[in-house]
Amino acid sequence: MPSSWILALNAALGSVVVAIGAWLAWNGLSVYGVAGILTAAAALLWWRGRTITLIWAWSTLLLGLECFAWPMVTMLRIRSTGAEPSDDEMGAILSAIIMGLFSAVFWMAFSYGLFKRAKEGAAAPQLERPRGSAPAPKKR
Repeated sequence: MPSSWILALNAALGSVVVAIGAWLAWNGLSVYGVAGILTAAAALLWWRGRTITLIWAWSTLLLGLECFAWPMVTMLRIRSTGAEPSDDEMGAILSAIIMGLFSAVFWMAFSYGLFKRAKEGAAAPQLERPRGSAPAPKKR
């Protein structure tokens, strides 16, 4: 079991990754919005992350959700002008959809693998002997 300062460091790094992802997805998020997301992500990672693997599993899941939301945010921002989107804006929407969905699938699949690894690691019994212990005697 890693020490608490290593878990706190990984939770902080994971929350920075999530906050940068939100800043990129919302393109123009205020400093207060980024700070709020950073704080909320750090609290979630500290609460749910009992191991380093779980911290990064939650971080990549949140990053995947942000990538999934990116095309929707782009479409809403362009449609909020009220006018018919130009060809450049339609290209931006298409790029956001293709890259956003590709990235979301990648990060969510990566997250699934980390969650699966964490679950298997928790269920696996300790097969190693403690150092300095003698092997169990054989019965005859």
